[in-house]
Amino acid sequence: MNRDEQVVRKAYTCLYPDAVELGGATVLRSPSAPSSPMLNRIVGLGADLPATEETLDVALAAMGDETTCYVSLSPGARPPEVVDWLQARGLEPGWGWMSFRRGVEDPPATSTTLRLVEVGPREADAFARVVATGYGLPDASVPWIAETPERGWACWLALDGDEPAAAAAVYIAEGAGYLGFAATLDEHRRKGAQSALLTARIRQARARGCDTVLTETGERREGLPSNSYRNILRAGFEEVAVTANWLRPGRS
Repeated sequence: MNRDEQVVRKAYTCLYPDAVELGGATVLRSPSAPSSPMLNRIVGLGADLPATEETLDVALAAMGDETTCYVSLSPGARPPEVVDWLQARGLEPGWGWMSFRRGVEDPPATSTTLRLVEVGPREADAFARVVATGYGLPDASVPWIAETPERGWACWLALDGDEPAAAAAVYIAEGAGYLGFAATLDEHRRKGAQSALLTARIRQARARGCDTVLTETGERREGLPSNSYRNILRAGFEEVAVTANWLRPGRS
């Protein structure tokens, strides 16, 4: 696993105090949102160590039968037969995530009338509610998301006057910054929020000694949202590779 992959894994796992490590795979489970595969994922399978059917079965069991989850396979996951194992267990290809990479120079200049504030204890709930709304997550996930600033992430809100409009965060480790939690409320779209938040986070990464910034969003597919994808490319990121997400619906 290279440095970029290590940083992304750390960014994820620090949010889950009960993350389970199993033979190179990590089980990330969010009881507050059991129907969200975005928050319930098995990552790293076949990346550090060749996967085994036993590891896959134990990881799926740790996730729990009632939880809808993704098994996220990075490019080059070993052995190639892992795809056959997933299919044999009834998992189906979901919406993959394209990863991106760039340096820490400023992106092209943009303008916005929104005001950016870094999230502290007073803003944590508003940050969490913007993220939950933007991603269609249940209200029960808000307290968990509100802990993000306490778990090593620097978080921002974009405000229209005093009204929260958008949110985003960056996690920094090993000389790289990972950008996540980008969400904009529908009524505040086309105000330049995410471009401004991208710039703020890239500058934060540079100020903290990073030489690289990483992020990801849903791969381009017909009929699926692509606003975030366009914003990322416009900010000077280059596509790296798609992480395949294999979906296992929860059993009621």
